[in-house]
Parts: sequence; C-alpha cells; structure tokens
Amino acid sequence: MQKLSLPLPAPDALAASLALQHLIIDEIHQHQGWIPFSRYMELALYAPDLGYYSGGATKLGKDGDFTTAPEMSPLFGATLANLAANIFTQTSAQVMEFGAGTGKLARDFLTECQFSGITIDRYFIVELSGELRARQEDLLQDFPQVTWLQEMPVSFSGLVIGNEVLDAMPVDLVMKTEQGWCELGVALADAGADGETGPRLLYRERACDPARLAQIPEAEELPQAYMTEVHAVATGFMHSLARMLKAGQTESGRGSAAILIDYGFPANEYYHPQRNEGTLMCHYRHHSHPDPFYLPGLQDITAHVDFTAMAKAALAGGLDLLSYTSQAAFLLESGIANLLARQSPEQVMAYLPQANALQKLVSPAEMGELFKVLVVGNGVDLPDGLLRHDRCHRL
Repeated sequence: MQKLSLPLPAPDALAASLALQHLIIDEIHQHQGWIPFSRYMELALYAPDLGYYSGGATKLGKDGDFTTAPEMSPLFGATLANLAANIFTQTSAQVMEFGAGTGKLARDFLTECQFSGITIDRYFIVELSGELRARQEDLLQDFPQVTWLQEMPVSFSGLVIGNEVLDAMPVDLVMKTEQGWCELGVALADAGADGETGPRLLYRERACDPARLAQIPEAEELPQAYMTEVHAVATGFMHSLARMLKAGQTESGRGSAAILIDYGFPANEYYHPQRNEGTLMCHYRHHSHPDPFYLPGLQDITAHVDFTAMAKAALAGGLDLLSYTSQAAFLLESGIANLLARQSPEQVMAYLPQANALQKLVSPAEMGELFKVLVVGNGVDLPDGLLRHDRCHRL
C-alpha cells in the first residue's frame, strides 16, 4: 500500500496508538493469527481507553478529524425538534439519541424546544465513550431532561435519532476471487517483510461463510477482485432497535419513530459492479484516505450504509418503513428554511454563517444528496410533506 503523507501525531497520541496496536497483535496471536476485519474495526474504534471513540482524542469540529451536520449549524437540531413536535402527538414525549458526539445536536434540539414551547419529558443519550460523555455533560448541564445510558434499554416510546451512527459500526470485508468469495480478515506480516522492523497488520483471505453474502444482490454476477463490505453489526442494531420500539408500544400503547441520517446507498447502488473497491474510508485530521491500519485509535474508520439492508432488518423486526429520502428533501420539508427566516438578513454577521451552513446541508453538491434519511417506526404517521420526495421504492 502506498505510504501516506499525513500530519504527525503528538508523542502521547502516538504512544496510545502503539499500545492499541500491541493489543490488536495480541488478539491476533490468540486467534491463530487471524481476526475478522469487523473485530479489528471494533478494537480500533472502541477498545477501552485506546479506541478512536473511547480514547481522549478530539474527534469533531475544526480541531478534529471530521465535521458533522450538528457541528455546522444549530438549524439542524432545531429542525429535528420541530418535526418532533408533530411526532410527539403520536408517541411519548421522549427522545433517545445514539452517537451524540459533542452533544451539540441535543443542545440545539432542547434549545429549540424551550424557544418554541415544545414539551419534552426526557432526552436519553446512549453513549459508550467516557470522553464524549464528559463533553456532553458539560455542554448540556442546563438541561435536566438529559439522562445518559450505556446500553439500549429493553423498551422505549418516542423519537429515536441516529446521526452518522450506522457508518461507524464495524463491517466485514469480502472479496470475490478465482476460487469464489472469501472473507478479508486481519493478520500479521512477518517481521522484516517489506523492510519492516516489526509485525505489520495486513489483510489476509479466508473462506467465506455463504451467509455473509445474503446482503449482496446477485453476488455471483459481480466481477473477480470485487471487494466490498457487509453490515452484520448494523443490521443487528436495527433488529435490536425494532425489539425496543415494539416493546415500548406494548407497554405504553404509544408508537415511535426512528430517524437515521447517514451517507449511503440502496443495495443496487451500493453493490454496483463499478464500485469494486467498496466504500471503506478513514478520516484523520480532515484528511480522507483508504488505509485502516494507519495509526489505529487515532483515525475514524467508516463505511457507507446499505440502506436496503437496514430497511429490511427494521421490517423483519416488525417496524414500518415510513420514509427514505435525501437529507436535502428531509430538512427542507421539515422546515429548515423557515427557521433560517427567523434571522433577519440585515443582521449580516449572524445571518450569513447560517445561510452558508444551510447551503452545505441541502446542496446536492455538498451533503444534501450524499446523505440519506431512513425513517422507520410503529404506530406513527409522518407529515404529508415528508412523503413528497419519498424514495422507498428504490430500496
């Protein structure tokens, strides 16, 4: 693989990455020299105190590795709050957010609830990272409705929000070879190989369980050397989400909706023959590159979302498929332009940054088309405007 030219980490960050590499190498040794890529990705992102999301590195914003929609504009969270006001007429007045990052979305959501008189009883945040939870607690200290959870509860009724959550869930890698499909796991190169002075992480093939290919339409028609991802962890999350919402409806008699916002495609686009290197991507200090073995623990590792697989998992769990559309259509139909209009254009210093952020959120050339919104639920009807640009038929 081509050597990367990226900013050097601070000495303490490099030491943490080396400690995580040793942990990963030990795990490989304990499993006969090979682990699934999903296990490697899990350790790289979530190993206690060392993984990307569980360590102390700054992840979000101008000083981090990437920027999310809530970090760009308070209009994003405010728009979700105004949509929630409609949904709360059919559900309990509760929110559960997964992957809350810095807490910015929650703060903007709750601030809009205060401003617009939207009643909200509880705002749950399911957070695995101690470092992120500490940042969230500091940012949200003025909102007593917020409660933190370390795992998904058994039952819930209300609105679930997951912004850029599914893309951070570990994926497995598969490749089509002359002998058929194989799974790409993580192994070690011998010390001294390719001039290396110590063990080096690399991909290694292993026979593939045919069940892993169920997500890929017409897998046998794809060309040789085709590499892609399958999403067992994310589909498992969707099954668990469905169980939680179904149990919440049984207990409360009220419905729920889950809004999942991420970058991705329907299956027929995701597994297109020309997308032959998959979608796996890494983010390090606002640089994007394809090497997941570079400084584990210091970079984000993501894959695009197969929204067809997510929708099928929700349906299999007994939920309804309520909407699938672009982020642009979702935000515009949910009233984001009306929220911007509350700010006078004559107040240029306040108006222009928000207008520019809105443009990035909805422009087809920016986030508006790349990001999609999947809404699933039970016992809930969405406003008619949200159905105007529905793309469920593409799933």
